[in-house]
Amino acid sequence: MKQTMKDIEVLLTEITDEQDARFSELLQDERKGVQRLIAKWRKQKEQTERERAVFIEMSQFEQTLRATGIQYIAGVDEVGRGPLAGPVVAAAVILPPDFYLPGVNDSKKLSEAKREEFSRYIKEHALTISVGIVDADVIDTVNIYQATKQAMQKAIQGLTIQPEHLLIDAMELPLELPQTSIIKGDAKSISIAAASIIAKVTRDNMMKELGEQYPAYGFERHMGYGTKEHLEAIETYGILPVHRKSFAPIKEQL
Repeated sequence: MKQTMKDIEVLLTEITDEQDARFSELLQDERKGVQRLIAKWRKQKEQTERERAVFIEMSQFEQTLRATGIQYIAGVDEVGRGPLAGPVVAAAVILPPDFYLPGVNDSKKLSEAKREEFSRYIKEHALTISVGIVDADVIDTVNIYQATKQAMQKAIQGLTIQPEHLLIDAMELPLELPQTSIIKGDAKSISIAAASIIAKVTRDNMMKELGEQYPAYGFERHMGYGTKEHLEAIETYGILPVHRKSFAPIKEQL
């Protein structure tokens, strides 16, 4: 009696290699549905291999440092430099040497659902995580570049393990700690990518709360960026305490 499609679907979740005798048997099954399931299995396998290769590539900075005996490497990144409202948020993350999360990437390239799933996984498996938040009034006082540095330093200071080396996305910090600044680091280092995801999910959740507090402004949709909806809300309802008064076009309206 031939196996049902459901049986074959289950079987393909157990098979990891085309050399498996059970796979060879399936190849002999001429049913279109079976051949479709095999094609889907191969496609998923290729995707897994691609993600594995990307992950290995994104682990190069960490591997090089570990080869010199450095154990605790903190990835540092921020989100929220560009919006007209809300805080700038930085995260610092120290991952264990055996950390593996295929598909991890720059948080902006991931869907919201994938970011939240990855954020939960990172929180479960990281050695330590810390977030630094700097509000709009400080951004207006010291400028966004300095506020970003402050947020990153707060995040680093909050780690429960002292990092031996920092991998930072496109920024150098006035700290004694050894550090490497990496342009587009969130796409080149798993530690920075993990920090990027934590920072983005944290900030998005804060902006959703602001959306509930100020329902007319739509913060939960645009996250404080200068969209048409946001600019029209400012025009209609005015400037809020969470708005960055030093940013155009808000400063022109004061």
